[in-house]
Amino acid sequence: IYSVNNSSLKDAIVNFGGFCTAEVISNDVLLITNHHCGFEAVQAHSSPEHDYITDGFWAMSRDQELNNEGLTATFLIRMEDVTDRVIKELNDTLTEAQRSAKVAKISGTIADEATKGTGYHGEVKSFFYGNEYYLFVYETFKDIRLVGAPPSSIGKFGGDTDNWMWPRHTGDFSMFRIYCGKDGKPAEYSKDNVPYKPKKALTVSIAGYKPNDFAMTFGYPGGTTRFMTSYGIGMQLDQTAPSVVQIRDKKLKIMKEYMDLDNRVRIKYAAKYAETANYWKFYIGQIRELNRRNLGQERLKEEAEFKKWALADPQRTKKYGDLMTQFDSIYKEYRKYNLSKNYINEAIFQGPEIFPFAFQFQDLAGILDDPKHTADDLNKTIEELKKGAKEHFKDYNLPTDKKMLAAMMKMYHQNIPTDQQSDIFDEINSKYAGDFDKYADAVFSKSIFRDSTSVADFLAKPNLKALKKDLAYRTVNSLREFYIAKIRLTLRGLEAKMNRANRAYIAGLRQMHPDKKYYPDANFTMRLSYGTVQDYDPMDAVHYNYFTTLDGVMDKEDSTNEEFIVPAKLKQLYKAKDYGRYADHGTMNVCFTTNNDITGGNSGSPVLNGKGELIGLAFDANWESMSGDISFEPSKKRCINVDIRYCLFIIDKYAGAQNLLKEMTISDKPVGK
Repeated sequence: IYSVNNSSLKDAIVNFGGFCTAEVISNDVLLITNHHCGFEAVQAHSSPEHDYITDGFWAMSRDQELNNEGLTATFLIRMEDVTDRVIKELNDTLTEAQRSAKVAKISGTIADEATKGTGYHGEVKSFFYGNEYYLFVYETFKDIRLVGAPPSSIGKFGGDTDNWMWPRHTGDFSMFRIYCGKDGKPAEYSKDNVPYKPKKALTVSIAGYKPNDFAMTFGYPGGTTRFMTSYGIGMQLDQTAPSVVQIRDKKLKIMKEYMDLDNRVRIKYAAKYAETANYWKFYIGQIRELNRRNLGQERLKEEAEFKKWALADPQRTKKYGDLMTQFDSIYKEYRKYNLSKNYINEAIFQGPEIFPFAFQFQDLAGILDDPKHTADDLNKTIEELKKGAKEHFKDYNLPTDKKMLAAMMKMYHQNIPTDQQSDIFDEINSKYAGDFDKYADAVFSKSIFRDSTSVADFLAKPNLKALKKDLAYRTVNSLREFYIAKIRLTLRGLEAKMNRANRAYIAGLRQMHPDKKYYPDANFTMRLSYGTVQDYDPMDAVHYNYFTTLDGVMDKEDSTNEEFIVPAKLKQLYKAKDYGRYADHGTMNVCFTTNNDITGGNSGSPVLNGKGELIGLAFDANWESMSGDISFEPSKKRCINVDIRYCLFIIDKYAGAQNLLKEMTISDKPVGK
């Protein structure tokens, strides 16, 4: 599984782009990950003339593989427990700010020492809220090319309707390749680069699986909060999750309205829509499951036991006795500002795109405002902004953003306490009579940032007075500056208290149960999860099998619903039962479930059998486990995986990309043989 001096399974697993997991399946470093992980790359290369979203993409030769600027693949070189070295620099008299500064300083020293002269980079990560620390050394490659992706009718089959659901029939995979310089080292994109030679490539198994067969996932889970107290769960249920659902619901409806009207807009907004929809539905499910499981009350009982244990000993009383009182006080105060935090993130900086785009011009304003600025500084900043503008307007539709602006600002004004709103709302009320549509008309009639031409004209002759006068620029700065001055500092103070309390609570829990194996929350470092292939019973009188087949795809077909369209060629292959060697006793399996752990970031993680061979790709969790990031429930939590045999069938029979199959080592031998 892990070795520093020899190749091991960890050497075939990559952090894909900083948001997903992928794995190496050939000695020419062919990567496979989820379709939704590669979707942004597919979308970026798509146009009405080359609609890879609808038609899929397959490189039949290396020269057809497509570069993806900014996409990375990172290998873990080694990890090391550095807890003792970090902890000895700390003590309980430090404020959280002082502690963070000391941790950052010693972590930087440790990482620098570990990577000096290697070309690697390192980082020290906190575990158990700062009770442990580990060093991770990485190598990151920057030339990652798109190799293959099925059409969305396969890769996203079921769409939002089936998202987070079982049974599932989604061929959720895409393929990439890592390129490097001729010296084998990471390099920026160049036509002269060559495929990297990995230390390890996974064998692909087509032997299948049975109930209770061993299954292991291996990847980069992004984040969990499984030590969250009852107070945190209460805030999640009352404020955080409902506000995210409400905001994203509105954003999705606006995007969908314009996507349905224009095919070009559909392509431009496909990735944005999918990203927004994913956690919109997640939080709907989380609210349902937190309530169903009554998890807040469950945690209250645990906390009562902890308090009783703490008060049974004078030393423990001194250290842990008032922790629950602290949590109560912290969360009561935090609730006053939590909605403002959610709205500034969800409705402003992830709402109308004109806001974050306008905010990028802050550095230019600083240069123009500095009489000592140099021509080089100015020209460099302008060139960076021109590059950003090109990227911004590539996938932009003004009418969509205009409606988004009006809707998000209106929601902000209606749902945030008036004493937590910046003075831009006073201007909207006085100048536009509180009519957010009129306000949006004013923004897009005159703003520098309304279209590429006006941005280009401004950058040709940048003017500080014009920039500061711009309504979009003034709005985003008004909102941000007010938030920083009146809200963020308060929240940071509360978060510092929360971190200290959490660190003590987790240390106390581990002291209270010395024989219990606690595992740390996910933090996008490499983790494995071992389990078995399993079916499950979601509710009374309902049983779900552990696998789905192509029969289910055909059963779900609906030519009037874009989420359930079945490609004609796939129907032909199904009718002919032309599954090649990928069939399971004449049936084409599509997806299967295991009881492995999974959360965001795990998408694309390999599912391995007992021989360490690839049998599937993890891509989702089931509806009954939407509280899983806060509490893992083995009886209901399921990891949904696409069967690797279905992936190979699509590559071979549907796409005809036998060139990719020839690279792989494919085994049909069952585990134990």
